[in-house]
Amino acid sequence: MATLFHAGRASAQDISEPLAQLTQDNYGATESALGALALSGNPAATGIVSALAGGKLVYSTSLPRHLFIQGDKGLLDPVSLEPVADPGPVKPVRVNNRVRRAIEAANGAMSLTSPDAAKRLDAAAAVLRSRDEAALPALETALAKEAEPRVKSAMTLARSAIIIGKEGVPPEMRIKAIELVGAEGNQDALAVLRSVPNDAIPEVKEAAAKEIAGIERNLAMWGVAQNVWYGLSLGSVLLLAAIGLAITFGVMGVINMAHGEMVMLGAYTTFVVQEAIRTYNPALFDVSLIIAIPLAFLFTGLIGVIIERTVIRFLYGRPLETLLATWGISLILQQAIRTIFGPTNREVGAPSWMSGNFEIGQLAITSGRLWIIVFAMLVFVALLAVLRLTRIGLEMRAVTQNRRMAASMGIRTNWVDAMTFGLGSGIAGMAGVALSQIDNVSPNLGQGYIIDSFLVVVFGGVGNLWGTLVGAMSLGIANKLLEPYAGAVLGKIALLVIVILFIQKRPRGLFALKGRSIEA
Repeated sequence: MATLFHAGRASAQDISEPLAQLTQDNYGATESALGALALSGNPAATGIVSALAGGKLVYSTSLPRHLFIQGDKGLLDPVSLEPVADPGPVKPVRVNNRVRRAIEAANGAMSLTSPDAAKRLDAAAAVLRSRDEAALPALETALAKEAEPRVKSAMTLARSAIIIGKEGVPPEMRIKAIELVGAEGNQDALAVLRSVPNDAIPEVKEAAAKEIAGIERNLAMWGVAQNVWYGLSLGSVLLLAAIGLAITFGVMGVINMAHGEMVMLGAYTTFVVQEAIRTYNPALFDVSLIIAIPLAFLFTGLIGVIIERTVIRFLYGRPLETLLATWGISLILQQAIRTIFGPTNREVGAPSWMSGNFEIGQLAITSGRLWIIVFAMLVFVALLAVLRLTRIGLEMRAVTQNRRMAASMGIRTNWVDAMTFGLGSGIAGMAGVALSQIDNVSPNLGQGYIIDSFLVVVFGGVGNLWGTLVGAMSLGIANKLLEPYAGAVLGKIALLVIVILFIQKRPRGLFALKGRSIEA
């Protein structure tokens, strides 16, 4: 393979030799010329390589041959980019897979010294993909100057990948490169090590096999950590969806099948808020979710109070009728949303501060999921404070533990029921704001969470907020840890069976509430 080492380094001002090589209609010469251009430092080199990549680099067929770039208005000089007179017949500089890899390596090499760290990182990744020896001198030069740890790591990996596959490298240098790649411990490093030639000497192959085994163990541990993170993310979603249900189910004993629709109404409130902001003041889009949260709480809370006052209060003590009535209400709400907004999914955008992701080791964390976890914890703490520190919270706990005694002490239990149902519905509405960022906003949004919400409430302990928190996180993590082995469907079935067996042993869940009427 013709490489930069055969071509030599062109000066920053003189690229006549690589330009002449590009007119030779020879793949090896073209590859060598690309390496020389990448190291030349000439400002025209980037345009020439881009023209070759785009199929716009041509040369005259008559002698002496000259190189040109095809512009919109004719042929251009490749260095000055000035129009040239008609040189007669021209032919494009041919490329094959080797040349394409050399183009990618040349583009990477020319960006390795960019002042933008992101561009240098992309350049290192391009060199790693191509593993072209022609980029090695530029890579070593850039590596000696690099101070950014992440970019330096990427450059080291690219350099080691080239050395591992380079012919004529002493075995001890290859083994050192293999150890450096193994120290990276990521998927890119694993791919590089698996590319060690089969005809390599035994010492090199053994070193590669040792590092591969170490990386696989490391990635397996990070894989478990990643699944735990996904489980916490899922658990926070389940917590948001179930925490309002835990209140109404615990205080009122009502099986509210319309709870999922409260979540759905919160998501549609977010959609309406964003549409209004897009129409009247687009500059506020980044705070659209912050505006939507209290509006969703108030709107769905009001809907909850209306449902309790008009339907639920006539059905206390009749669980079957309550279940059927709330199921009918859920159908009515779904159809109302279909009538108003249509049956198709609605777009809810993410603000800039919820976009992007970052990595901790091999753990990938998305900003949106992280903010949802933070939001779920804030809602949990706020609700706990309401129940512990306010009069309505005290009355709710009194009614939960002994309704008759609370009534005899002058607590208006019917008013507490209405406020409790409204509070639970309002929290479900706030959950809908969060879920609008990770799920489709449609009339069926709530149906995907109602069963899981009941499962969390029963598993954690009816009416117990700490039980709901532990139950949501436990089920979320268990679900994500089972999925890689059993699949999504079988994993959920296995989890359901486990919860059923657990409830048979502890019918009141993990944390059972205490009180005379409850224990009776």
